[in-house]
Amino acid sequence: MTPSLGLDSGVVRVVVYDPVWPELFVAEAARIRQLLDPALPIALEHIGSTAIPGCAAKPVLDVLGGYPAGGDVRHYVTALGAAGYEHRGEQGIPGREFFRRGNPRSYHLHLAAEQGQFWRDHLAFRDALRGSDQLRDAYVALKLELARRFPNDREAYIDGKTAFVRDVIAR
Repeated sequence: MTPSLGLDSGVVRVVVYDPVWPELFVAEAARIRQLLDPALPIALEHIGSTAIPGCAAKPVLDVLGGYPAGGDVRHYVTALGAAGYEHRGEQGIPGREFFRRGNPRSYHLHLAAEQGQFWRDHLAFRDALRGSDQLRDAYVALKLELARRFPNDREAYIDGKTAFVRDVIAR
């Protein structure tokens, strides 16, 4: 487990922002790039609440991995598996391959076509919250309330954020 990261399965826990999270992303991105074959170009972005300064978050670092449009995702799935990421499939989101690493889980990697809709939406949401303390604080309040209401129901917690996220992306 990485200091300040780690969340047991089935648990919803939101913690205060840790300024070390961006550094952990840089280190993880470097580790991934080092372990992947240079013939597999990958763009890596820090997303999720750990990527938003001042935002309370689940202590799991989210990485957005982008492969070139038209690339064979199977090669990336194999390479990321060799890099220690457990492949979990699309998990209900077509066009996104989901991975996790750590026990307890500390890293999530969302693999999608670079510049595809999934890619653009996640960066738009992150950038909107980075650019507005008011939006960030409203999101934190929502997340804290949902975590209080659903401490052992990750699906309810996620579902409770959906309308807010869609509204921000639609702006």
